[in-house]
This record gives sequence, C-alpha cells and structure tokens, in this order.
Amino acid sequence: MKEQQIVLDIKDKPNLLTWLTLSFQHLFAMFGSTILVPYLVDLDPAVALISSGLGTLAFMLITKGQVPAYLGSSFAFITPIIVAKASSGVGAALVGSFLSGLVYGIVALIIKGTGHKWIMKILPPVVVGPVIIVIGLGLAGTAVDMATLNGEEYSLQYFSVAIITLLITIIASIFFKGFFNLIPVLIGIAGGYLYSLAIGIIDFSTVIEAKWLQAPNFILPFVDYTPSINMDIILLMVPVCVVTISEHIGHQLVLGNVVKRDFIKEPGLHRSIMGDGVATMIAALIGGPPNTTYGENIGVLAITRVYSVFILVGAAVLAIVFGFIGKISAFISTIPTPVMGGVSILLFGIIASSGLRIMIENKLDLGSKRNLIISSVILVIGIGEATIKYGGFDLHGMALAAIIGIVLNLVLPQKDDETINNEHA
Repeated sequence: MKEQQIVLDIKDKPNLLTWLTLSFQHLFAMFGSTILVPYLVDLDPAVALISSGLGTLAFMLITKGQVPAYLGSSFAFITPIIVAKASSGVGAALVGSFLSGLVYGIVALIIKGTGHKWIMKILPPVVVGPVIIVIGLGLAGTAVDMATLNGEEYSLQYFSVAIITLLITIIASIFFKGFFNLIPVLIGIAGGYLYSLAIGIIDFSTVIEAKWLQAPNFILPFVDYTPSINMDIILLMVPVCVVTISEHIGHQLVLGNVVKRDFIKEPGLHRSIMGDGVATMIAALIGGPPNTTYGENIGVLAITRVYSVFILVGAAVLAIVFGFIGKISAFISTIPTPVMGGVSILLFGIIASSGLRIMIENKLDLGSKRNLIISSVILVIGIGEATIKYGGFDLHGMALAAIIGIVLNLVLPQKDDETINNEHA
C-alpha cells in the first residue's frame, strides 16, 4: 500500500487561512473533554482552557518544537481532586497537583541520566491496564448520578437529557466521517444542549449579564491559600502519576508512529515527560486541573497529515483567548448536569475499556496465575475503594491499588509456566 504523503511536516509553516482553520480544528477536538474535567471537579472551565494553552506552549518549548502534541485536562486526577477538595480544600488539591507535576520532573531527570527501560519494568501492562480500568469504573457512579439526579431527587426528565446526549455522541462516533468523527463528545454536548433548551431547563441570565472580556476565576494556591502539604495529599495525588506517565509514554509511541519519528530518542522521553510535568504545575498554579497529552489531537494529526507544530501553537493561543471571553465562560456554565452525565457515561466507559485494550494489545496471558493475581487485586482494591488508615495516614482507592500492583509485579516470580487452565485440565 502506498504511504500517504505528508501535507505539512513538523517544522513547516502554514499560510494564515490554513493556520487558523486547522488550529480551530485542534481546539474543537480537545474542547469537550477539557471542559468536562473542571466541570466534574468544580473548577473554572475557562481556567482549564487557559492552562491547557499555556501548558501546550510550555511543552513545545521544552521539547524544542519537535513534538506536535496538545495537552488538555487529565481524567486520571478527577477522583483524587474531588477527595482532596472534600477533605482539605481546593488549595490543598491544587498543591497536590503541583507536587504531581514535580514528580514528572524528577522522573524526567532520572530518565535523562539512566535511560527509559527501567520505567517499563515498573509499569508493565499487567499493572497499567487494570489501574486504568479502575479510573474509568471508579467514576461510573458519578456519571450515573449526574445523568439521573436533580439535586438529590431522581428526575426522569434529566435522565432523558442524558440518554439523548449519549445517543447523539454514539451516533457521531460510529457514523460520522472525517473531522466530525473526531469530535463526537462536542457534538453530543451540542445535541444534548439543544434538547435541554427545547424542554426548558437552561437559564441564559448569566450569559446575558457576563462581559465579553472577563478575567476567569483564577485560584492561586500559594497566594490565596496557605500551602497545605501533608502526607494525605501526597499519597492521594502523587501515585496517580504511575498511570499518567505510562499513558504519556503510550501517546508518544502512537504519535511517533503517526508522524514517522522516534520521539523516545529525539527530543527524548525525558523532555516530553518534563513538558507534561511543567504543564501540570502551570495549571495547578492558576487553578486548573492537571494536564496530559491528548489522543483526540493525535487523531486529528493522523487524518489531516498536517504535523506542523505551528498549528498546535495556534490552537494553544486560541484556547487562552477563549478563556478570557466572559460570555463563552458563562455559556459553558449553562450546560446542564445531565448533558455532562450523558457524555460521561461513554467517556468513563471508554477509559475503562482502554485499560482492557492495553492488556489485549500486549497479549497479556490471564491464564497465568501471576498475571491473574496482580490484575484481580488491583481491580477489587481500586473499584472497592479499599483503604489503609493509621492515625493521620490514609491511603485508598486507585492510589492504593496502583502501589500494591507495582509491589506485586516486582516481588512475584516472573516465570510462571503453570496456568489456571492447566489446573482444571
């Protein structure tokens, strides 16, 4: 099969019209997911847009403009941020996010000095796959509550909004082609919004009152709050890096395959992980959720065959500008909860399924007792929200599951010729 020709390579500069058009396309590709995360954790979506743009620009600088990637809000941190805010406040949650970005930086420096093979031994598919499944299924209850509850009461009207939104998102994902196939979440939110408008559950008063130019609700954790750094926050937030760093490595491999470059070698995995970490720290310093590289934008690159980093820079600048337009921020805030609940049902399920996909693509043998034990323990501890408490020490859920999974992988014998099937043969 003839290889498709590159339209614009990484360093190629587009003309102005192409620049604007394709930058908007990348903005729309990440928009739905990026505003969903702050919506779920009660942070300002406008700040999330700005932090994603600033984080992407920082990533570009650190990777020397050689990696065409866009960074948006990370789903892996949703539950830790919610728990941290409930227990210690928003300031502590943002400090925890900042520390997570700092861990990225430490890992990047270690990789620069020692190479990257060691990290793959700590994070094999038998650990990463089940932990990602835990992320998705652990949020299932949140999605269903958003889809069905009006306050604390069950609402059939709300559930109808969620179902309509979900159906539109599924139809867009399965049947739409080209660019529209890359933004099913945004299309689903738009369809659900129109249905909500038709049944009269949307209030436009905030949009009418909002100014066109308006500063978002920035939260400066080291200024507005006394820094709250304690072991509870560290144990709650930092272990999530196990998953997000592994996700980052996967994205770099996929992106390299798309653009025919080896980004692990040049500019180097240490640079891209450092860029991810700095983006997360920037987000934490202004009140946004942690950032991560986005698969949606990799999909746009694959379809358009336009790999120019200038296009991604343009998308980042547009995201920053959108964050300061008050009416856009107010409009986002009018999106009904069941609309977000409808898309969340699919998105959280897809996160869980992607963990399963990792296990399948890596041909993980669950007939092996070792693999079966590791994955089973991670799933039950994570989804069941198992907790270790001792005095002020509290480690639970996904963090505990990730740590136990890593420990089991390191201590259990690697060779396991005897399988479950053999026992029952």
